[in-house]
Amino acid sequence: MIALALLLVAGLVLLWKGADLLSDGAVGLAERMGVSKLTIGLTIVATGTSAPELAAGAVAASSGKADLILGNVFGANIADLSLIGGLVAMIQPLRVRARTVRREIPAMLGVVLLLWPALRRGVLMRPDGMVLVVVFVVLLSYTVYLARRPAERESIHELDEVVEPARGVGRDLLLLAVGLTALTVGARMAVYAAVTIGGRIGLSDAFIGSTILAIGTTLPELMTSVVAAVKGHHDISVGNLVGSVIFNSLMVVGVAALVRPVRPGPRFAAGTDYWILVGVCTAFTATILLGRRTLRRSYGAFLLAVYAGYLVYLLRSAETA
Repeated sequence: MIALALLLVAGLVLLWKGADLLSDGAVGLAERMGVSKLTIGLTIVATGTSAPELAAGAVAASSGKADLILGNVFGANIADLSLIGGLVAMIQPLRVRARTVRREIPAMLGVVLLLWPALRRGVLMRPDGMVLVVVFVVLLSYTVYLARRPAERESIHELDEVVEPARGVGRDLLLLAVGLTALTVGARMAVYAAVTIGGRIGLSDAFIGSTILAIGTTLPELMTSVVAAVKGHHDISVGNLVGSVIFNSLMVVGVAALVRPVRPGPRFAAGTDYWILVGVCTAFTATILLGRRTLRRSYGAFLLAVYAGYLVYLLRSAETA
């Protein structure tokens, strides 16, 4: 058990560091493109910090661990919006742009609801996975297209002060390659150790995915969002959280279904856990609207309380399983 615990910690560290290197290299390349911090947060940073979920999901899918995949996705999404969103707001209230409220947040809600038909049917087949991946590519392309418009680029220089990175393109590409390698190795280590430990102590795949893997693979989002908020880069922090939920719901689930059809257990087949996710997305949106596009400390405390309630639910469901 000690060896497995060390393997799990080592895998999570690789996931964390791999995502950090991947994000660092990707942000450097994105800055050269002259896009806004919000766009970087929604696309490059969100994709990089959510890469651990993608890697872990693909590995779990190859082993037919459907509840581990969905537990990780649902748990990570809930942690992103309630745990990380709440912690960041407690440290530094987050200001949210009007365009985010009009475009990206409704897209996040729509993406989560898009999962319902396939989950309700009880299986996500490869065509379902292809649809989810295509929707993600379309959303990503549309976001970049909007960011490259002349009007949007003018607002970038007025508000964001995009700075050219000092390092060269070669180093950014190297960081991307090393980050992807670390993610692949770390994912295999973390999934194997978490499943083995959980199996030995009698925990279900659903519980392991929703807690150990979900919290472990959201560490990159936590660090990125906290550091960005402290430095005053609110757009990167908010974009990272919203973009990560979109990425997890579309790419992680989609790629897993392409690897092998995903057959969720009752709690994920549009059951309790799914509606908890929908409720947390709605609560996150409501706190921003009630705060007049500012996620205030009082609402951050509320989101943290929501996550605490979710953990209580997971513990009780594990006891009765």
